[in-house]
Amino acid sequence: MFPKEVYTDRRNRLRDEMGSGLALFIGNNEAPMNYPANGYHFRQDSSYLYFFGLDHDNLAGVIDIDNDMDIIFGNDVSLDDIIWMGPQPTMKERAEKVGVEHTLPMDKLAEFLNKEIGKGRKVHFLPPYRGEHFLQLKQLLGLNTDRVKDYISVELIKAVVKLRSIKDKYEIEEIEKAVDIAWEMHTTAMKMAKPGVVEREIAGTIEGISLAKGGPVSFPIILSIHGETLHNHYHGNTLAEGRMMVTDAGAETPMHYASDITRTTPVGGKFSRRQKEIYEIVLKANMECIEACKPGIKFRDVHLQAANILASGLRDLGIMKGDVAEAVRQGAHALFMPHGLGHMMGLDVHDMEGLGEDYVGYDEETKRSDQFGTAFLRLSRELQSGFVLTVEPGCYFIPALIDLWKKEGRFTEFINYDKAEEYKDFGGIRIEDDVLITDTGYRVLGKPIPKTVAEIEETCKG
Repeated sequence: MFPKEVYTDRRNRLRDEMGSGLALFIGNNEAPMNYPANGYHFRQDSSYLYFFGLDHDNLAGVIDIDNDMDIIFGNDVSLDDIIWMGPQPTMKERAEKVGVEHTLPMDKLAEFLNKEIGKGRKVHFLPPYRGEHFLQLKQLLGLNTDRVKDYISVELIKAVVKLRSIKDKYEIEEIEKAVDIAWEMHTTAMKMAKPGVVEREIAGTIEGISLAKGGPVSFPIILSIHGETLHNHYHGNTLAEGRMMVTDAGAETPMHYASDITRTTPVGGKFSRRQKEIYEIVLKANMECIEACKPGIKFRDVHLQAANILASGLRDLGIMKGDVAEAVRQGAHALFMPHGLGHMMGLDVHDMEGLGEDYVGYDEETKRSDQFGTAFLRLSRELQSGFVLTVEPGCYFIPALIDLWKKEGRFTEFINYDKAEEYKDFGGIRIEDDVLITDTGYRVLGKPIPKTVAEIEETCKG
């Protein structure tokens, strides 16, 4: 837990951003796997953690914007709870640790809200993402579950996004801890990437590293010799010589801050000529786009820089052709990189995605493209000091997409389909780092994780 002054300051800054009313933050509850007492690993709601910091179930917090008062709703443990859990602090003691003076039992929340609503006050709440949240909002505010989303507070969303987007020194330290855990995860995966090994052996090992070093993984591990499938969570393939293994994995610290790193490793530890040619293009995009990151630059422009580097490199290999700038303008490059360059990161690995990606990655001056590929860019707006984001260019040869575009005759002036056919067995490559935007530029967070051809091949020998 951070110093209580951190949470007090966050709540006060939220008050400054809001006009009036009550900001309601509902924490998460335990979620059973197959019967009530056998639950999934508990994960607190990220916005509740940001403002109230308490990491256990059955809680809610209210920030009274008009009256400079905060209240935590939650129950003290019973004797039965103590038998199973051991002695626990009282709610009063917990609340004091995050700078909150007022506490009430959870069953008083509806009564409190209804009393304030009766005075004509507005209750602001964020988009719910669990079924239980919809039911709680129905019970608390008398809303039909089908219409809960009609009452979401855009004012609160924008205020929370503004605050959570800028990471303070405590948050940056936590993210760097998560990246350092990812260093061990990824270097271990590189050393294990040998012919005959089943993917799940590696995925399970590196997930265990995350659990042993801090917390669970920050998202389900993507690890596959079929890197052309962007989010491939199947781990049943056997590694074979001549293939590459894409590993997209990160850790979560005990404070729940995330890392998100991708590396691509040749099975057996040595890149072939063809693999190295494509890899060097993606590496160039990764490194030059990181160099381009600084305050005042729109991330969409950095994304398009990656697209131009990719298209230029593929043209040199004869896979693409024609005018590179025009090919990128029309979106021909998206056959080989159909995703965006990166996303915000923090308490959520796709930070604040649950609040609405357009609120997080876009603004009034930056609108989402409707072009295939660029439309999937999660972060497009102008970068600010304090942002933490990923830079993750890739190159993928997706047989079904190549077949479709070839059949439709798309971008024949920019794509050499005969040459692309030769790469349908190639798979994919992605290289991803976590980057802090500083006052003057950028800083790649955490211990450097091998990513040049020489570094990866040397690590694989280990």
